[in-house]
This record gives sequence, structure tokens and C-alpha cells, in this order.
Amino acid sequence: MATADQAIAPAKSGPSIVIQIAILLVMTAAAVGIGWFSGSYLNGTVVRAPAGAEAEAAAKPANVDAHGAEAGGHGETKGEHGETKGGGNPQLLDLPPIMTNIAAPSDIWLRVELSVIFDEPPTDPGMADAIHQDLLAFVRTVKMHQIEGASGFQHLKADLGERASIRSGGHAKEILIRTLLFE
Repeated sequence: MATADQAIAPAKSGPSIVIQIAILLVMTAAAVGIGWFSGSYLNGTVVRAPAGAEAEAAAKPANVDAHGAEAGGHGETKGEHGETKGGGNPQLLDLPPIMTNIAAPSDIWLRVELSVIFDEPPTDPGMADAIHQDLLAFVRTVKMHQIEGASGFQHLKADLGERASIRSGGHAKEILIRTLLFE
């Protein structure tokens, strides 16, 4: 008879339903708390646009006086069309698209559209062409396995930035890859 009683009583297989619900509530509260904390942290780092009169004052350039006339100051000189010459303002220059085949496999074509950020406007009108030709020559030597994946893309961008900086005498600060297409 003892064996029959042992067979009737089922063995407990896990924690009770009350403990499972309590653990679920604790995990949910922790997830809500972490979400609230990260949301408030990210919300604090966002710069909001001012409204009303503050927006107009913020939109007005710092070198414009109350009557709308441009003030020289801060070591900047104004060109004949109002562009800034010097003063450390970065300048963006769009290069013509580069379309070429890569080194290996040679049947893969690449089209890349680039922009160069300069620390000051380039004084040499041929500098953009020299940078473009140097980058074209470099891209023709690239192999497909070198630029696969995110790290390959970052290495390509760094290499293009170095070449542009060398060709511009250190005035090119960054390369922006606007389009990268393989066919």
C-alpha cells in the first residue's frame, strides 16, 4: 500500500504561481524604471529650439548689429559677396562623383559621392581637382574584402580622409561619404 500512496501524490515541479507573478511584477517594475531613467537622461541632452522672440534672436548671426549691418570683428574679413574668409569657420566642398571599377574583383564598379570639410576656404582653385584625382586613384586600388562590413567602411573613410588631408596640406579636416554604391 505504501507504493500506491507514493504514486498518487504528485511531486512538486517548480515554484508556485504566486512566486512567478511576484517575479514578473519585480521585472516589470525594473524595466519601467530603467526606461524612465534612460528617457529622462536622453531628454535632458536634447537641445530644443527656442520659441518666439528668442528664436529670432538665436537665428540672427552674432556679427550683425541691431540695424542689420554686418560687423567685422573677431579676426574675420568679409569677401565681396559676404562669405567669411578665415576665422576658423569650416567650409564644405562637394566633389564630383567618382565612378570606377575596384582592384578585385575587377568586374565590380563603385560610385561614391564625397564632400570635404575644410578648416578654411581653399585658396588654390585646383585643390579640389587634385583631391578628387588622388581619391580616384586610391579607390581603384581597393579590394572588395577590404571594405566589407562596418569596420571596412570606417577604414575606407579614414583612408580617404588621410589622403585628402595630405593632398590639401592639412586643410581638409574630414571626408563625408554621401553615397557609396557597388554594382
